[in-house]
Amino acid sequence: MTASHPPRSESLHHLESTAHLMDSISSHLAGRLRLVSPVGRRRPTPPALVLVAHGSRDSRAAVTVGALRDRVRELRPGLSVHLGHIELNEPLLPDTLAALGDGPAVLVPLLLSRGYHVKQDIPAMAAAAAGRTRVAAPLGPHPLLVETLYDRLTEAGWQPDPDPATRRTSAVVLAAAGSRDPESAADTARTARLLADRLGVPVVPAYASAAAPTVEAALRTLAARGRHRVAVASCFTAPGRFATQCAAAAPWIASAPLGDHPAMARLILHRYDRALTAPRTEAA
Repeated sequence: MTASHPPRSESLHHLESTAHLMDSISSHLAGRLRLVSPVGRRRPTPPALVLVAHGSRDSRAAVTVGALRDRVRELRPGLSVHLGHIELNEPLLPDTLAALGDGPAVLVPLLLSRGYHVKQDIPAMAAAAAGRTRVAAPLGPHPLLVETLYDRLTEAGWQPDPDPATRRTSAVVLAAAGSRDPESAADTARTARLLADRLGVPVVPAYASAAAPTVEAALRTLAARGRHRVAVASCFTAPGRFATQCAAAAPWIASAPLGDHPAMARLILHRYDRALTAPRTEAA
């Protein structure tokens, strides 16, 4: 009398279910073990990550930086991620730091170049906090920022690989907020060069305030050089008055602000990690 065996499909289903269960158990154990040192002691909790946004009267800005904060949380489960604004929106940065008490934190400015806020405002607020704080470098210049700018341009209609004739008449104006600090202009110019290398066309930095040229002036200069197919790349973290003003000047297409692009979340975590390993007197 032959033994009875379950159908092959049932056996496979049973094996797959068992494998899935074992994978789930292994993943759970791995997550728990990451919290424990090799000698059995629980690892110290990493410093909180505080995103520092400028703030805006445009209601879309707070929604956008909130979505970016959530994306960072998804990329680094278990890391305490918070948001604070320099002005105009709640929570303000001092309130966020006060809520953290004496716990350590790394402040990552959602700003795209050096300038007064990065050099003065944010360090002053960090120094007044009860806990030990570090201030990371701004998000630009960096290849991940350029990756975001490139993707936003292609989403707006930029042709990734134009023919030679189209390339000869094309260019990009990189629209940024602007600052009187020469290091801010140097950072924006570096970002423009990196984006030009990626696109294969001239990229001219221009500013909404406090620096020259304006977007309109940059467009006129490019037109005089025979560059009439010009896109405006929005070098702003979130929607706001300056981003809207610069986009309105575009003769062709204007990209959306950087927002919660995945590369932005990765860049924030990169700045956080660098700040933890850099000497406290050195930019991350």
